[in-house]
Amino acid sequence: MPKFAANLSMMFTEHAFLDRFDAAAEAGFAAVEYLFPYDHSPADIAERLKRNNLTQALFNLPPGDFAAGERGLAALSGRGEELRASVDRALEYAAATGVKRLHMMAGLASSSELQGARHLSGRARTRRAKTRRRRPRPPHRADQRPQYARLLSRRFRTRGKNHRRQSAWPT
Repeated sequence: MPKFAANLSMMFTEHAFLDRFDAAAEAGFAAVEYLFPYDHSPADIAERLKRNNLTQALFNLPPGDFAAGERGLAALSGRGEELRASVDRALEYAAATGVKRLHMMAGLASSSELQGARHLSGRARTRRAKTRRRRPRPPHRADQRPQYARLLSRRFRTRGKNHRRQSAWPT
C-alpha cells in the first residue's frame, strides 16, 4: 500500500502555513513535507507535528535567494560558507522535527562555471589516468584460459579461403 505525504507548500493553500498541518491531519495524511520551513521557528513546526501526530517526511535546505532565482547553493562556486551555514540551519530544524531526509538543492550554475567545471574534470580524469595502476591482463596462452574460452575460440577459428566456422563441440 503506497504511503503519501501532503506537500504543505502546494496543498491546503487556503490556510496559513502552520494551520496546514491541522488540515493535512484532518484529510487523513500521516506525513507532511514542504519546500522551506525557515519562515517559522523549529519549535512551532515541531509542536504542530506533535499535536497532529504527523511525521515529517522531507524538506529542502535553504536555496539561497529564491526570489532572485537561486535554486540551491551546492553547485555555485564561492558560496561554500553560505552552504555550510545553510546545512547547520537545516540540521536545527531536522533535530526539532525528527525528519530523516533533507534535500540539498544543487543550484543553477552559470555557463562560465560549467565551463570551468568541465575543464577541471578533464584535468582530473587525465591525472587519474596517469596515476592509475594497470589492471592485470588476462592470460594469453590457450592452456591458461578457462575451458569455456577455449571452446569458444576453437568454435570460431577459421581456415582457408572460405572462412567457414568449424565446430569445437564434441561429436
